[in-house]
Amino acid sequence: MDITDDPRLLLLSPQDNVLVAREAIARGTAVMMGGSAVTLAIDVPRGHKVARAPIAPGDCILKYGAPIGIATQAIAKGEHTHVHNIRSNYTPTYFIEHGETTP
Repeated sequence: MDITDDPRLLLLSPQDNVLVAREAIARGTAVMMGGSAVTLAIDVPRGHKVARAPIAPGDCILKYGAPIGIATQAIAKGEHTHVHNIRSNYTPTYFIEHGETTP
């Protein structure tokens, strides 16, 4: 953990671009990240991720120093980083085309 990060946020690996909430943190709470205060726009449940720095669409999301997904949209520093703005690298994406399910 960077000594300037809020103790409620956990940095699992220095390469990570997300921090993990050690506890639920309410919307409107200011947290320290990299020496600056960021106000959370939504509730962040315990165990969920927030962006450590701005993440561009298409950027790899790193957790435990390993890629876990791809950003599907711009993610601001301190923004909740979850299935609404990440495409997972862990599970296949399925779509239905002409009545068939294709991996």
